[in-house]
Amino acid sequence: MAASAASREIFTEGVRAVLHSWPVLQIAVDNGFGGVYGQQKADWMVDVVQQYFHDNADLEQFEVEDFIAQLMDQEFDTVVDDGSLPEVSLSLQQMFNQWQQGAIQHLQHTINTLSSKKSPRAKVTAPPTESDNDSEDETQVMECESSCPSSSKKEAPPPQEDEDGWTVVRKRK
Repeated sequence: MAASAASREIFTEGVRAVLHSWPVLQIAVDNGFGGVYGQQKADWMVDVVQQYFHDNADLEQFEVEDFIAQLMDQEFDTVVDDGSLPEVSLSLQQMFNQWQQGAIQHLQHTINTLSSKKSPRAKVTAPPTESDNDSEDETQVMECESSCPSSSKKEAPPPQEDEDGWTVVRKRK
């Protein structure tokens, strides 16, 4: 019993290594998509996924993908559409197969490889600020004016700002 519990813990460590190195989950946790308990949800997700493998025999890859996608949607309000879900599911299935076959040393090596990779945490950048947008608008206006024929060039009225903060651009006359 102790040996099976220890080997089951190794599979749990494998699930943890895969999920915690997954950029989608990193972004969700780091940016609070799961609320204030995002890290606890990520840890809980490790337990739920390993239990899912133990409770269901002969899982297909699409079943694992659907299960993880559902967890991400429900717990982190995140739809995974970056193409990484099949890779994560395949890695988990391969680890579970290694565990089932008793290849504990191979499984431990895979876990160590995943854990030793010092991949930088995924970063989410903020959208450009209003001052950045203003400089882009000026560039666009300059490009438009330089591409217009000089013989038919008429002065356009300057853009005016509406009371709601919108910029109103009027047509040339």
